[in-house]
Amino acid sequence: MPSVARSVPVTPPQQAGEIPAISLRGVRKEFPGGIVAVHDLDLDIAEGEFVTLLGPSGSGKTTVLRLIAGFEQPTAGMVLLRSRDVTAAPPFDRDVHTVFQDYALFPHLSVLRNVEYPLRIAKVPRAERRERALAALATVRLEALEDRSPAALSGGQRQRVALARALVNRPAVLLLDEPLGALDLKLREQMQIELKEIQRTSGITFVFVTHDQDEALTLADRTIVFSEGRVEQAGSAQEVYERPASAFVAGFVGTSNVLAGAVAVAVLGRDGSWSIRPEKITVTAADHAAPAGWTTAVGVVEELVYTGATTRCVVALEAGGVLSALLLNGGADDLPTFARGQDVRLSWRPEHEIHLM
Repeated sequence: MPSVARSVPVTPPQQAGEIPAISLRGVRKEFPGGIVAVHDLDLDIAEGEFVTLLGPSGSGKTTVLRLIAGFEQPTAGMVLLRSRDVTAAPPFDRDVHTVFQDYALFPHLSVLRNVEYPLRIAKVPRAERRERALAALATVRLEALEDRSPAALSGGQRQRVALARALVNRPAVLLLDEPLGALDLKLREQMQIELKEIQRTSGITFVFVTHDQDEALTLADRTIVFSEGRVEQAGSAQEVYERPASAFVAGFVGTSNVLAGAVAVAVLGRDGSWSIRPEKITVTAADHAAPAGWTTAVGVVEELVYTGATTRCVVALEAGGVLSALLLNGGADDLPTFARGQDVRLSWRPEHEIHLM
């Protein structure tokens, strides 16, 4: 049977009676000109949870982060940190630290002194400062570079110094505003793995803002998808990807085919909007029979896009509309043999048809 996508409540998997690290209650943010960036948001984030706020530019995710940090004040609603109402509290009076994309390191200070800086401001004694700063550097595996200047570090190392400086004060919550956006692809992928390990080791609650869907799914215990100031869906990476709750989520998180209206009736035998992920679709010659019980559609190959590991096969359906299938490239002698203009049959299991609400 086809699956029906269901929205996941914006609450974390926590024990009954456990106090969330962050609670937003009825939070609304309006900017001059009647622009509503966040619409009446209720959100809980559990202690020690790694959450990503995912969405396109202007979706409200960064505004939510700034409301938690205290850089913005809500027009209505409450912000609670460990049940303490901090709605009107300034940023320095909240047990949070924010890491930005630009690192903001002091170029004239060594790595160690950069990490020590928040402790100096807090008037922590010198010996304790050094001990805690070295421990924070060890957490990000940079203790051997304590005497270097930021200019002598790679982009990834500078980002890890910024993380160590954020962790040295042992905040209840670490807020990360697209911190990997300035890194190249390979370094960003490496930092994603390291960030996940740092969060697991430290046990600190991480809230990570990104517009990169792959980054969100890779990092988080829970991904919260925003659109136009509202939560479209919240859940694990697998839930959000495999069971998108709306056409927006299906299209924004990964690549998805959407069959709707007359095309859905012709192909699926039912009305409504339905999502099918490209990797769930099998492509064969048009005269090849589909497995018993599978949904099937015939069409003509419009385009083949080779991407290295996969080939994207774009098919114009006989019933109308277009579907994309993702074909795995097994090796140089095992590439898909389809060609543009060829008649093909697409088939997939009915349980991979997700009804979009």
